[in-house]
Amino acid sequence: MTDADPFRLFATWFAEAVQREPNDPNAMTLATATAAGRPSARIVLLKGHDERGFVFYTNRESRKGDELAANRRAALLFHWKSLARQVRIEGAVEDVTDAEADDYYATRPRISRLGAWASDQSRPLAARSELERRLAALEQKYPGDAIPRPPHWSGYRVVPERFEFWQAAEFRLHDRTVFVRDGDGWMAGKLYP
Repeated sequence: MTDADPFRLFATWFAEAVQREPNDPNAMTLATATAAGRPSARIVLLKGHDERGFVFYTNRESRKGDELAANRRAALLFHWKSLARQVRIEGAVEDVTDAEADDYYATRPRISRLGAWASDQSRPLAARSELERRLAALEQKYPGDAIPRPPHWSGYRVVPERFEFWQAAEFRLHDRTVFVRDGDGWMAGKLYP
């Protein structure tokens, strides 16, 4: 690993994962915590990345949305088993713009857009039939493709302050490279396996 730019290194590794990882190379574990520090983690999908950060979308009224409202820090973990690689990212969280959320929302399949309206994500559901009833009612309300983005559905950007790139090696002598934000640049170093 010789690249001094963690964003460029991530882009290289991600491109390799897209080519070789059989399922969801954009799947990442998102770890959040309550204001009191109680952690939770789940898999979400990376929907964009650049030098500004790493973007995912969700219902802001979900458990993760509540936690991100209370504690604007998160950690991400990409694990590409076929490449024997992991990337860990930690940083502050910011909202994407309404225009970014609208643009991404418009690319989603129709049923996924309706589902964003139908689901009270993370809240108790008495029976699956209730979700199906809501979805059917929304299909009647929005019979065409013009489905507005719900006000509670948007995206977040994790703005990295720390990266760790992990490459498996024989005898568990793995290669670990860490990048820590240092002003406008990055300080790089190695970690023991």
